[in-house]
Amino acid sequence: MICSLYIHIPFCASFCDYCDFYSVGAEGGSAVDRRLDAYVDAVLADIKHQFEFFDVKEISTAYIGGGTPSVLGARRIRRLLGGLNSLPGFSPCEFTIEANPESAAEDFLTACRESGVNRISLGVQSFHEPSRRLVNRAGGAGILEERLALVSRIFPGAFSADLITGLPLQTEGVVLNDIEKLLAFNPAHVSLYSLTVEGETPLGRKIKTRTLSLPDRDEADVQWIAGRDALENAGYEQYEVSNFAFPGKQCRHNTAYWQMKSWLGAGPAASGTVVDEKSAAAKRFTFPADVDAYLKEPSLRSADCEELDRAALMRESLLMGFRYCNGPDPQLFRQRFGCTIEDCIPQTTARWRERGFFNGNNPTQSLMLFLNSFLSEAFLELKI
Repeated sequence: MICSLYIHIPFCASFCDYCDFYSVGAEGGSAVDRRLDAYVDAVLADIKHQFEFFDVKEISTAYIGGGTPSVLGARRIRRLLGGLNSLPGFSPCEFTIEANPESAAEDFLTACRESGVNRISLGVQSFHEPSRRLVNRAGGAGILEERLALVSRIFPGAFSADLITGLPLQTEGVVLNDIEKLLAFNPAHVSLYSLTVEGETPLGRKIKTRTLSLPDRDEADVQWIAGRDALENAGYEQYEVSNFAFPGKQCRHNTAYWQMKSWLGAGPAASGTVVDEKSAAAKRFTFPADVDAYLKEPSLRSADCEELDRAALMRESLLMGFRYCNGPDPQLFRQRFGCTIEDCIPQTTARWRERGFFNGNNPTQSLMLFLNSFLSEAFLELKI
């Protein structure tokens, strides 16, 4: 099997108020150090087991996310990457690791580069200090430019950065200033996210109790669109709902998700999906969000498994594929399901084509702004 690999590092030095990804604290001295060391051993054992179980012949892309992978430090990341590189078939053409500016030290970045990582994803979010403080974003804005300069020197033309719009106290001017500062370091790829408030996060509770307010929905949309236009004017192409890149610099790993290709997942809260193209079905496995349980049993035996039948895989192929600028891969879709997308949702595509959201069979960029409405209609009609 040829597939991608995602590794979750569920440790953070501090917690942003808006984040709902699974993570645990990574501060506390020698006990935490031992736990981080044990985690590297566990995740390598898990991946080795998955390679054998799924008969993996080749890893096409790899992505280490979190959490905050950079809290592992240079020594542990060298050990993790060394273990991966020793596995038969591990030779990804794209190998990304996420880092936060406050822990993206030079020795960590150098260890990544020397161990085969060829892409860094840096969590910038915003340069606006008041906004950062109100959502408890770690690290002051002052360190951002220093670390961006470091990343651009060690990974020239091979790094991505995240920005968020709709944060407290943000305005359109603040967002455009964030983009101007970021682009001075020439990232190859930029993710521009609109803040989503999850109810059970600290930010969600503050909004509910009205102890903190955000820009209203219309203002947040104006901010995001202004940011999109600024990125496109600077030569970045929008290729997914929230992602922009110079030509040829799109994230290949995330594209595998959007096109619903097979990937393995390792670590607590991580999931993998293995597609059987012959039957147009898939198996999904998800590890419980419990690092202690994972350390005790780092293998598929501790994961929850789910069967995706043809109908479920088709829905997910549409759901994920239409996040992509060109829509689902039409050739892959037809090979997998024995029909075209138009065969499945003819009335929906016809209506949206009349409204100007399709050019022939290809979605236009403007469809991304109304994607939820389009998919709602598509799933009501979907013929399986």
